[in-house]
Amino acid sequence: MNKKLIAMLIFMAPLALFAQKFGHLNSADIIQVMPEYKTAQTEIQNLEKQISNELQMMESELAKKSEAYEKEKATLPANIQQRREQELQDIYARMQQYYQESQQQLAQASQEKMAMLTEKITKAIKEVGVAGGYLYIFDVASGIPYISETLSTDVTADVKAKLGIK
Repeated sequence: MNKKLIAMLIFMAPLALFAQKFGHLNSADIIQVMPEYKTAQTEIQNLEKQISNELQMMESELAKKSEAYEKEKATLPANIQQRREQELQDIYARMQQYYQESQQQLAQASQEKMAMLTEKITKAIKEVGVAGGYLYIFDVASGIPYISETLSTDVTADVKAKLGIK
């Protein structure tokens, strides 16, 4: 009796594997149509514009002071020349520091906004997976080279619906 049960389980196991459901989607396509993505892009662009404006003001200040120094350099005593040159170097150093800090700030802001979007999509994928009884849902945006569309269901529309996107 035990041998019959074991044999039956061995023959039924492959059938159970075929009953499993697999899904796939492209999260990059979903992110790009999310309203939050568009808002995040606008916020990042506004931050970039603000940084660019600040850098332009610093460059303008440096150019004006440099031009003024060059005009009166020949008539200035050596100690004032050194002080003005040091002032120009300080302005340039501030510009470089501001640029580096602002690039870090931009990268961090972008990373934080993308993390929020990714978290929201991941939650929706899990909900679709549970509701649809999927064993796995693969994201082709993560570099999966091939997914059989005959053995896997495209759940992109389901995830978009879960997120309230048409």
